[in-house]
Amino acid sequence: MSKLALFILSLVLHGPVLAQDYPTRPIRVIVPTAPGGITDGFVQLIGEALRAAWGQAVVMEHRPGAGGIIGTDSVAKAAPDGYTLLAGNVGPLAIAPYLQQGKVPYDPERDFMPVKLLATFSNVLVVNPSVQAKNIDELIRLAKAKPGTLHFASPGIGQSQHLSGELFKRLAGVDLVHVPYKGTGPALTDLIGGQVQMMFSNIPPALPHIAAGKLRPLAVTSAARSAALPEVPTVAESGLASYQVVSWIGLFAPAGTPPAILARLHTEVTRALASPAAKERFAAAGADVGTGSAQDFAAFTAAERSKWSALIREANIRAE
Repeated sequence: MSKLALFILSLVLHGPVLAQDYPTRPIRVIVPTAPGGITDGFVQLIGEALRAAWGQAVVMEHRPGAGGIIGTDSVAKAAPDGYTLLAGNVGPLAIAPYLQQGKVPYDPERDFMPVKLLATFSNVLVVNPSVQAKNIDELIRLAKAKPGTLHFASPGIGQSQHLSGELFKRLAGVDLVHVPYKGTGPALTDLIGGQVQMMFSNIPPALPHIAAGKLRPLAVTSAARSAALPEVPTVAESGLASYQVVSWIGLFAPAGTPPAILARLHTEVTRALASPAAKERFAAAGADVGTGSAQDFAAFTAAERSKWSALIREANIRAE
């Protein structure tokens, strides 16, 4: 018998044993964004739960750069043993591969195994109070009356906030001008200052400005209203029935990770997400707790890739 055959046989025979013993050392969760982002709190919660259940530390490691591509690629190339995981998000896994075709060093479908959807959160369409629109219908009528005069900000080309606006343009049949910034903070600053008129912002950074009356919320982009803004309707219920956008964060493992390890991770993470502490932390962040099986998460990410790749192609959106 060849050495390769012996190696494969050993994996078959010992794989279940290894999975049963897993984990025997600390687990790394790669966060492909800078420290201090919304992902950190979710990873910390999961880490605390896994450490309590398994007695092993969970180390959060930030690897920002290239819009999340650098950190995401590091997990694609990691050993598929359950000790390196990814807190992945919509940008590098469902947008960047199609926005930067041929330049992303991994395949989002082939190189990762979905473990569990951790959180979803809506964007909110906010306008400067000087804009003469109190709802979606009035905004559409204003945009059609003055095509090309309304500018919408985003934290950068290809971010979910940018594509939220591009999808709105196509479904509403309006001409809006996109103004990309280098981050959410500068975009919101200019929106409040009136340099741009509107923005599809993640809810958490927009909330204090909404509360202070510096921004007017018109609609949220998810299928259901957000608990963080319960009085604000969805875009869909405001007239664009097929409109739906959520940002999301999920736990992934490198392709080839043993199914038994994936199952253990899914079970324990699901238990952690069902805790009162998780519900409280997620509500404070304006996020919804992820639900469903690993198969459900795989179907969800496939649908996200299909939606955004089609929009990028049809709208001819190009990377910076």
